[in-house]
Amino acid sequence: MGFFDSGLIVAIVVAVLAIIVVIKTAVIVPQQGAYVVENLGKFSRTLTAGFHVLIPFLDRVAYKHTLKEQAIDVEEQICITSDNVQVGVDGVLYLQVMDARNASYGIGDYLFAIAQLAQTTLRSEIGQIELDKTFEERSHINLRVVEELDKASDSWGVKVLRYEIKNINPPRDVVSAMEKQMRAEREKRATVLQSEGDRDAKINEAEGEKQRVIKESEAVKEQQINEAQGEAAAILAIAEATAEGLRKVADALASEGGDKAMQLRVAEDYLERFGNLAKEGNTLIVPANLSDVSSMIGAATNVLTTLRPPTGTTAG
Repeated sequence: MGFFDSGLIVAIVVAVLAIIVVIKTAVIVPQQGAYVVENLGKFSRTLTAGFHVLIPFLDRVAYKHTLKEQAIDVEEQICITSDNVQVGVDGVLYLQVMDARNASYGIGDYLFAIAQLAQTTLRSEIGQIELDKTFEERSHINLRVVEELDKASDSWGVKVLRYEIKNINPPRDVVSAMEKQMRAEREKRATVLQSEGDRDAKINEAEGEKQRVIKESEAVKEQQINEAQGEAAAILAIAEATAEGLRKVADALASEGGDKAMQLRVAEDYLERFGNLAKEGNTLIVPANLSDVSSMIGAATNVLTTLRPPTGTTAG
């Protein structure tokens, strides 16, 4: 009976030891994970995601790495710009383990090393530019930091994906001076824009006045041309009417009895004008031969006879 009890105890102990060994040697690697296994202190293999069993008492998991992208906060540090201004700069760094073996044996602590290298590279880049350019050159600084870190971390099995500057903090007095400068620049731009607006307004007014004067002068010119053309047309019409009237008078005088009619018309006109002259003024000039009206008619007839071509001849 005692023999069976001792054998059962041994069996139980062996089973417990076997379970402990299985627990210790069975390894489950999570997704996006990588475990580095050493055999008697030397690198053996890298375990990827899944279930693995190690050799008892020989293998052990020496390093555990995540293959996910990691974000590292780079603490604020004091950098000196090319114009000797101290600024506090901090940022965030994104990286990913690409080779678990190199990340384990290439460097002791790749996170610390990359963070320190990021700070030194950042100080170097900030020192090459002026304070005013640090805000404008963020993208360039980020790119330069990534390039330098990627070169150094390649042998560590780590890929630096990107670096982003979070804050650039100049001293208070510098910030105040920059605010005054920006305020002065804004006021200057406002003054320039206002002066340009006034200039353009005056130019537009002058151009408008010029166009108005031109339009008025053209209107006056057209008016004068129209008036001149109207007067010329009126003079021409009067001349043509006068010429036509004279032709008809000449024709009437040349006809039979025309001289008698002319004498009657001259006598009537003479008497009418003489009567009007007596009505208008208090002083009356009386011709010496007022009773001999026929003498004036005869004089008019003699003028007509002298101007009229002789009978039977053709006027040249």
